[in-house]
Amino acid sequence: MDSHQLFGCGVTGAGLSYSTSYSSVPSIPNRLFGSIKTDIGKSPNSPFSTQFDCDTVTSSLSDSQEQHSTTENPSGISSSCNSALESNSYFHQLGSSVDSRRDSLPIRPIGTLFSQDAISSQNIKHALQELEIALMAPDNEEEVTTPNMSYGEIGRPQTTGQRSRAWSQERQGSQVVRPQPSTVHRIGQSSEVAHIEKRQKAVEKLSLLAISPANLKHLLIACAKAISENNMVEFDSLIEIARGAVSITGEPIQRLGAYMVEGLVARKEASGSNIYHSLRCREPEGKDLLSYMHLLYEICPYLKFGYMAANGAIADACKSENHIHIIDYHIAQGTQWLTLLQALAARPGGAPHVRITGIDDPVSKYARGDGLCAVGRHLAALSEKFSIKVEFHGLPVFAPDVTMDMLDVRPGEALVVNFPLELHHTPDESVDVNNPRDGLLRMIKSLSPKVVTLVEQESNTNTAPFLPRFIEALDYYLAMFESMDGTLPRDSKERINVEEHCLARDIVNVIACEGKVRVERHELLGKWKSRFTMAGFRQYPLSSYVNSVIRTLLKSYSDHYTLVEKDGAMLLGWKDRNLISASAWH
Repeated sequence: MDSHQLFGCGVTGAGLSYSTSYSSVPSIPNRLFGSIKTDIGKSPNSPFSTQFDCDTVTSSLSDSQEQHSTTENPSGISSSCNSALESNSYFHQLGSSVDSRRDSLPIRPIGTLFSQDAISSQNIKHALQELEIALMAPDNEEEVTTPNMSYGEIGRPQTTGQRSRAWSQERQGSQVVRPQPSTVHRIGQSSEVAHIEKRQKAVEKLSLLAISPANLKHLLIACAKAISENNMVEFDSLIEIARGAVSITGEPIQRLGAYMVEGLVARKEASGSNIYHSLRCREPEGKDLLSYMHLLYEICPYLKFGYMAANGAIADACKSENHIHIIDYHIAQGTQWLTLLQALAARPGGAPHVRITGIDDPVSKYARGDGLCAVGRHLAALSEKFSIKVEFHGLPVFAPDVTMDMLDVRPGEALVVNFPLELHHTPDESVDVNNPRDGLLRMIKSLSPKVVTLVEQESNTNTAPFLPRFIEALDYYLAMFESMDGTLPRDSKERINVEEHCLARDIVNVIACEGKVRVERHELLGKWKSRFTMAGFRQYPLSSYVNSVIRTLLKSYSDHYTLVEKDGAMLLGWKDRNLISASAWH
C-alpha cells in the first residue's frame, strides 16, 4: 500500500525548521534536561564538578544538526513488552521477550543496602542529637533539658514549634531566679560563649565519626533543617561532613546524597529565580543524552507502565470509533503510540483513521537531535508498517501556551488527550493567580474528550514548605535510586550518566528553586482527582486486563516492584513507596 495514501504530517511553529534524521528513543519530559548552569561542585565527590556554561548550549539548540538512526524499537524489547495493549479479541499477548529482558542486562542481586556497625551507628545518632540540641537551644540560657530528639524510622525530625513548646512547658514548672543587675551582663556573655562552644563541639564530634549510609539520611535532613532555619554557620559545617560521605558510585543514599548536597548548596548561594539558572551542569551531546534516556527506559519500568496504562484506557474508550484524534501534551519521540497503532490496526472490523497532535517544547529538539518532523517520519513508518491511516500535526510550543484554535478539533472525531508526566509542569494557583493548571483542565473539558489519560509522579512537592518538601524528595528519589541499584553495577558509567542527566536536575530543581523557576511541582493522586473533579470530569476505570499485563512486565524487572489498584487508578511502586500513578478521565 502506498504510504502517501496513509500518512499526513504538518508542523506549526515560530519559523522552526527541522531537517535532521530521527532516533526513536523513549524520552523523559524535556524539562529534565533544561539548559542550566551552576557555580557549585567544589568537592571531589560533586557530580557537578565540570566547568561548563550551558548558555552556549541554549543558544546552539536551533543549530544542532546531529544525525542519529536506530532500529524502530531501540530498546531491543518487543513491542508487546514496551506497551502490551490487548482486549479480549485483538491485542497481542506479552511475548517471551519480556521474560528474556533479564538476560539482556547485567542483573545484580540487591543485598542489604544499609549494613552498618551498631556501635558506630549509635555514636553518630548521639552526635546528631547533641548537634540538634545545640542548634535549637536558646542563646540566652546556659542549660536546657530537652526530650529525645532522634529521628524516627522515616527520618522526620520534630518541628521547631514542638521543641519550643517542650522547652516552655519545662520552664513553667521552675522558679525564675533573677540575677542582680550587676551580674546580668556577665552571665549573658558566659551563656552565649557556652552555647557557641557546645555547638562547635557537637559539629567537631560528628566530623570525627565515619558516616554510614544509614546515618547519611539523618545528616542530610539535619543540613536541610539548618538551612531552613537560616543557621548558615552550622549548615556550612554539616554540609562539609555530608560532602565527605556521599559518592556517585556508592550505595543509593550516597549517590542520591551527592545531588541533594549540591541542591542544598545552590539554595544557600542563590535565591528566587536566579537559583535554577545559576546551576552549572555538564550538558551531554544530543546523541549521548538520547542513549541515557534509552537506558533509563530499559532498566526501569516507569515509562513503560505509564504508556501501557494510558494506551489501555485509550484503546478501550475508542474501541468502536472510526476517527480518533489524539492530543499528546508531550509527544517526545512518539514512542508511546507504536503499540497503540499496532493494536488499532488489528482491530476487528478494520483500522480507524488516527490523527495525532503532538505538543512539544522546542528545547526538546536538542535531546531528540531533530524537530517534530522527525516524529512525523517515525509515525509515517508505523502507518505504512501496520496499514493504518495516520495524520500528524506538530506544535513546538509550551503546554500552557496552547489554545483551542491550535488543536484543530473536528466534529465526528473521538477526542483523546494524553498527559504523560507533564501536567505537573504547568503552574497552579500557588505560583500564578490565574491558575493555569486548572485553567488547562477546564479548557480540555470544554472540548468534550472521549478520554483523558494522566500519568504523574506520586509525590507531594508542589506547595509543601522547604523542609517537608526536602524530606519528601529524599524519600521519593531514594526509592527510585534503590530500584536502579539491582540492574547496573554501582561503578557503571552508564548508570552514573543516567542518574546525573535524567534525574539529578529534577532533584536540584525541587530543592534549590522557588516560585516560577521551580517547575517540578508534583502532586499526589488524590489532589489530581480533586482538580479533575472540579473541572467537571468523572474517572474512567482502568482495565483490569491491562493490570495483569503490567504485572507480567514488572516480574521481568524485580519482585520488589508493586502495583496497586486504587479507585479505578493504578499506582506503581518500589517496596512500600508508590512512585508513579496512572488514571483516566472522561
